[in-house]
Amino acid sequence: MQKIVYYVACSLDGFISGPNEDISQFLHEGNGVEKYKQDLLDFKTVIMGRKTYEFGYQFGLVPGKPAYPHMEHFIFSNSMEIENLDSSVHIVDWSIEEIEKIKRNAQTDIYLCGGGVFAGWLLENNLIDTLKIKLNPIVLGNGTRLFGQSNTSAQWHLENQESYDGGLQILTYNLKN
Repeated sequence: MQKIVYYVACSLDGFISGPNEDISQFLHEGNGVEKYKQDLLDFKTVIMGRKTYEFGYQFGLVPGKPAYPHMEHFIFSNSMEIENLDSSVHIVDWSIEEIEKIKRNAQTDIYLCGGGVFAGWLLENNLIDTLKIKLNPIVLGNGTRLFGQSNTSAQWHLENQESYDGGLQILTYNLKN
């Protein structure tokens, strides 16, 4: 069964975006960002919540189209409706059964794209296997938390730490069993 990898940019104080979904203070270029983009090519499946998918609209994503053309998309929403879905884009209900089915059928590990609320739900259900944090040297003070409003506790083991220009670090953690 494939692993779910939450690969996300984060501030030093634990936010994946600032107020009003502002990501302008995060590093958007440099060798760490290039490493992230290269790493995404290893995934063939992406999961995300509705808000994360819709966040892409402001960057030119057309509703129903894939945000990552080389990946099969699963958007978890109990209310989203889009006509003309691309064959690689699926809207599915929030359920553990859906996650387990995706894990069984995926060809590679699964990229969990953004979304504090969805990531918090996955954490609460013990469904995140690996954290890859693009730790940015910024403090946002407010915004969307790494795991939304979840207050679930979990123990992680640091597997790898890489440093890049601009002070960006990519930290890889695996869930301790």
